[in-house]
Amino acid sequence: MNRAAEPLKLTPNLKKLIAPAIIGLILFLVFQVLPSTSFESTDTPYPKIISKEEAAQAASRFASEHLGFPAAEGEDTLVTYQSNSELYGYLAKEKKLRDYNKSYGAKYPYDVYRVRFTLPGGDALNVDVHMQNAGIAGFSYDSARSVYDRIELNQGEVRKQMLLLVEEGMTLAEKQALAEPWLKWAGYDATQLQLSTREGEPTLKYTVTEAAIGDSRLQLAFTFEHGKLRSFEPAFSVPAAHTAYVNKQTQDATLLTLVGYGLFTLVLGILAIVYSVKTRAYTSFKRGILLSVLLFVIQMLNTYNLVPVFKAQGMSETGIIGMMIFYAIYSLIFSALLYFSLVGGSGLWRKEDGLNPWPRAKEPGYGRYVLDSMKVGYMWALILLGIQSLIFIALGLTLNTWSTTDASQSPYNMLYPWLFPLMAWLAGISEEAVYRLFGIRMVKKIVRSTFVASLITSIIWALGHTLYPIYPVVSRPIELVIIGLLFSYIFLKYGYIAAMFSHVIFNSILMGFSLVMLQGAPNVLIGLFYMVLPAIVAYVIYRLNPIKKEKPYVTTPHHEGH
Repeated sequence: MNRAAEPLKLTPNLKKLIAPAIIGLILFLVFQVLPSTSFESTDTPYPKIISKEEAAQAASRFASEHLGFPAAEGEDTLVTYQSNSELYGYLAKEKKLRDYNKSYGAKYPYDVYRVRFTLPGGDALNVDVHMQNAGIAGFSYDSARSVYDRIELNQGEVRKQMLLLVEEGMTLAEKQALAEPWLKWAGYDATQLQLSTREGEPTLKYTVTEAAIGDSRLQLAFTFEHGKLRSFEPAFSVPAAHTAYVNKQTQDATLLTLVGYGLFTLVLGILAIVYSVKTRAYTSFKRGILLSVLLFVIQMLNTYNLVPVFKAQGMSETGIIGMMIFYAIYSLIFSALLYFSLVGGSGLWRKEDGLNPWPRAKEPGYGRYVLDSMKVGYMWALILLGIQSLIFIALGLTLNTWSTTDASQSPYNMLYPWLFPLMAWLAGISEEAVYRLFGIRMVKKIVRSTFVASLITSIIWALGHTLYPIYPVVSRPIELVIIGLLFSYIFLKYGYIAAMFSHVIFNSILMGFSLVMLQGAPNVLIGLFYMVLPAIVAYVIYRLNPIKKEKPYVTTPHHEGH
């Protein structure tokens, strides 16, 4: 890290970083990329995914031919990606994904396109379409006066009584009569199935006893509303013990996020405001505005990008507008946190240590400094990807770490998937400012140790990732504490810009590959573009800031009073 009164200069020994970076890249490709290019760890190449248009056509044919539903007359057709994350998680935990895909994946997928046809009156039909073979995996009706969304929020006896109420007194025989044609359509004889529902119980379930994997059994589930069939959804059950485990882990993760991450990040935010004022003679309130505005724009673009998710949840236009307003307020708060972390962090390092962690564009050598920081960023990003791969292996061997799907964050559910990797810049810019630039120096004032300060801020940062669908929930914090300490090392050695580039490039490579996995030439090219975008940005800054032959800018309290 440069001293405040010295000319900008970053002279990393890139030759020493090249070998570790190559090893890191190889580890990443072997243990993270290659497994994801085969179908859930089988020896089968990853199957071609049908387009959303093809899914809509398959659903429309099914709706008109089998349900008499005038899908073509619908005002709006919404296609989203949906996933049975509980089932996927159980299979992943028990290491049975490969067996499931070979035996049952072609007919009973855990990942589907859900095609929603909406009519002017508010009624809707949801048809689930297999993402590889366009087969129909299930369907459900949503009437304008449906209360099923509210029923799902209840548990136990309350839920049972509400379901019985909406069924309007249907007998078991009446349900079976409505279900029988669909059992035949699915290729089953009701007399050969195990009836899992008794008289007086809501819904209707048949169990296909011979279709089993682990403790999971295939169930043909029907629901009813207003005396009519509401849905038919064949799916494998999830053992109650697994569901209970996930629920408990989610509760723990929520607590860790709110207290360990949310509370302490709030404290850092307040302290950033305080020390922005206290160190105002060593910093400038004019700086940080551009990055804060950029963060706000990216956050709002990401929120707008998730509109299909909101619609799939049945949210009205008013509800979506309300959600956008909520996220706008949240984004403003987070942008303010970034701003004061940049101002306060820069001031603290200059005042307490005489260091220059975040150089100004007007300082001589700035363009070359940014270019060298980018080079360091790429080297370390590849090293970190390799280390992450080794951490995943270690966690799998020790904690039996496993993960599941999250449709709400999938690029499949975004209006413009190509905007998704912009989140890499949001994370890199903001998190390195809050937890490294400001956090380390602020906490060091209390603990008097750079390493302990780096550890504490890395823990706070890591706890903000516990709600990711990775279990046990301590897995992600363990991984990110290690990664966070390495980001801290990069920051302390090279400064904020190098740490920011390392973080942005690290995330851009991961998110870029997520676009590549969507298949199609445009997605592949855009994914690769985001991987090289940091280099483009750094080069543009370098060209806009040529080397000037002038005296270096010397920082004193009098120079930066305003």
